[in-house]
Parts: sequence; C-alpha cells; structure tokens
Amino acid sequence: MKFPGRRKLKHYFPVSQAKPTLPTSEVRPDKDSYIVGLDETIVDVVANVSDEFLTHYKIQKGLSNLVDAETASAIYEQLTAEQSISDHFAGGTIGNTIHNYSVLADDKSVLLGVMSSNIALGSPAYHYICHTSSKVDMNHLQGVTGDIGRGITLITPDGERTFAIAPGDMDELDSDHIPENIIAGAAALVTCAYPLRHQDKPIKQAMLKALQLASQHNVPTILTLGTKHLVEENREELLEIIKRDVNVLAMNELEAEALTGFSDPLLAADAILDHVDVVLLTAGPEGLYLCGHTDETVKRETSNPIKSGSLADFNRWEFSRPMLRANCKQPIKVFSHIDPYMGGPEKIRNTNGAGDGALSALLHDISANHFHKEAIPNSSKHVAPFLAYSSFAQICKYSNRVSYEILAQNASRLSRGLPEKEDSLEESYWER
Repeated sequence: MKFPGRRKLKHYFPVSQAKPTLPTSEVRPDKDSYIVGLDETIVDVVANVSDEFLTHYKIQKGLSNLVDAETASAIYEQLTAEQSISDHFAGGTIGNTIHNYSVLADDKSVLLGVMSSNIALGSPAYHYICHTSSKVDMNHLQGVTGDIGRGITLITPDGERTFAIAPGDMDELDSDHIPENIIAGAAALVTCAYPLRHQDKPIKQAMLKALQLASQHNVPTILTLGTKHLVEENREELLEIIKRDVNVLAMNELEAEALTGFSDPLLAADAILDHVDVVLLTAGPEGLYLCGHTDETVKRETSNPIKSGSLADFNRWEFSRPMLRANCKQPIKVFSHIDPYMGGPEKIRNTNGAGDGALSALLHDISANHFHKEAIPNSSKHVAPFLAYSSFAQICKYSNRVSYEILAQNASRLSRGLPEKEDSLEESYWER
C-alpha cells in the first residue's frame, strides 16, 4: 500500500515485500489451536406479560412448559408486536462455554449444531449470531429449514417467572455433520448431556459420534451434566458414556449427588475420579472444586494452608498439574478448592452461566498447554504429558474469577475479557 507525498520508510507498507497471510475466521486444523463444542443451539428470550397472556396460550404459571412450533411462533409474534421483549440472549450451556473461551483466549473455537438456513432480521438465529463471539467458527453448523430453539421467559407483574420452551429444530443435528478432521485437530472437545433427553432425535447419535472420534484421536473430551433431573433419569447410560469416552466431567453439587449418591462435594468428586481424569464441581456459595490426577514423580506440595473436610489434608498436592490417569505411571488423586472470589458479588444479578464460565477458564488452560506444546515441545513445561498448563490451584483461581464476572452481570455470557493483570489473581493478593 502506497501513500502520496514523502513518508518515512518505517511508516508505510512496502509493496515489494510478500503480503502476509491474512487471519481467517475459519479454523485450520493443521495450524490453529482451538476447541470444539457441540450443542443444542437455543436463544433465551425475556418478556414481561400479563396473567391473561399465560391463560390465553394455556401456559402453566411458574413452570417450564414445552410448546409446539406453532404456539411458539404465535407467542413470539405477539410479544414482538406488543414490544414486550426486554432481552435476547444466545443460550445453550456449550454455546456459552465456547463463546466465553473465545472471549478469554481471543482465539478460535468451533461450534457444532444447527442453524436456520434462512436468517431473517429479528429471528432467533439472528440474535444467536449477534450475541456470539466472532472468533467462534460457525462454518460447520448444519442448516435446517425451521427455527433454532427458543427458551421464552415470561415474567408476570408479581415477578413470577414462567418458561415456554420451543425446541424448534435444535435437535436435528445428524452424525453426517460431525467433521472428523476438525475434531482430530482440536485441543479439546466439549459437549453436554442434554441430547440424552431426546432419545429419538439425531443429535444424540451426533454427540456420541463426536465423543468417540475425539477418543480415537486422543483429543481430551469434556462433558457437562446438565441438570439433576436429567442425571437421575439417565444415570446408567450416562455412567456408561462417562467411563468409555469422557476425560473431564463438569457439574454442580446437585448433579454430582444424583450421579454418585454423595451430597458432600469432596466425596462425590473422589468417587467420580474412579471413572474420569478431572472433575470440575461448582458448589454455589461454597465455591468450586477442581480435582484430578497427577503422577507421583511430578506432584507438587501446596504452600497454601492445608484444608481438611470429608478427606483429610485434601489440598496438599494442589500445586501439581493435571494429567490423564492413563499417562501416569503412579497416579495419585489431587483435590483443590477455592471460596467464591471476593466473597461473591454484593448483588447476584444472574446465576445462569456461572458454571459455564468456570469451565471456559479450564478449557482456556487446556488449550494454552496444547498451543505451548506445539510451539515449544522441548520446554520444561512438558517434561510429563500434562493435560493443562497451570496447576490445580491456579486454574481454580481463574475459573473462580470468570464465574464472578458472570454472576455480577445480567447476561449468561461474557461481554469482554478479563484484565491482563489483576491484583486479585496474583499470589500476593491471596496471601493477605
């Protein structure tokens, strides 16, 4: 590019040099470090309505109501006409997670799912794309003729929240739209247990295929459990999938109890570690736990105060880095816990997405390790086949900080990244 007039040499683009490769929005499996997420694509709509509105559409107040596509369209059209909609949020636990990952890492991720082939202004698909990071590669979505999912939150004058859920075509993702090369080149694959609710829908087989491909190509697999009721209803099938194809399991304390029978988070995590390599367990006001395995030869003792609960001195080795149990010659279990960041926000505006935020921080650390190992394979950071770049304790701090950011805002997704330097993430802050 040339400029008119006299210019200092260093301030213009020399036309004689080869043009640098421009960045692409599409993931390149042979060159990029990225994660892949498979999800039911859904938009959360929030609207204020009257009690008569609920009666008209035969919606039971205070409950979660499944509605057909025709009813959902009628509800949405009336809400739009009456200008009752206050917010649109792109939703989905994995959609939230990979969006947050791309915001935190300022790097690429891939979303697998469905998207409306024809996107109209103001449609659910339009709002989904508008509220998703441009770093999320959507080139591998499957086009569908209908709408993506809509979760409509209807708020009556008394403040009661009622839900109308319209699945649309969000469960129509089929196995043919699972790209093996994209999964094979990923730093991690993350998905959720929600497709198990729809035994007769294609998305269940698509999810299972994605997990199997990741396992075949030694790509770390991450599964989130969804809800307590989903775990209770599908416990045996979930355990079978977890034992066969899952490395990292993410959940809250209620889902952990439904899976293991233990109400104590530490005991639940300890039981789950018999089946997986790493457990991320969020426990509301109690904070969060990150538990996993490392090798006896590379374990590192904490300098933090030793904690005891249902397991004695459980955090002794929390300065160790996570490893896959299969890569450990002498595996030991490691447990780390952190209280809510800064005691939690003064006012919690929204609890939706806090666990997704915590998981996105863990994924960022796993991806950073993948990137560093590709770039500097002989680094001392890779004397053992670690799963993540940082220690259990440090990842706890990071996950905790991201959860706080979600809790302190209205939306379930990050709108910006965290500061590069922050006193509260330094060791000196935690020693006070």
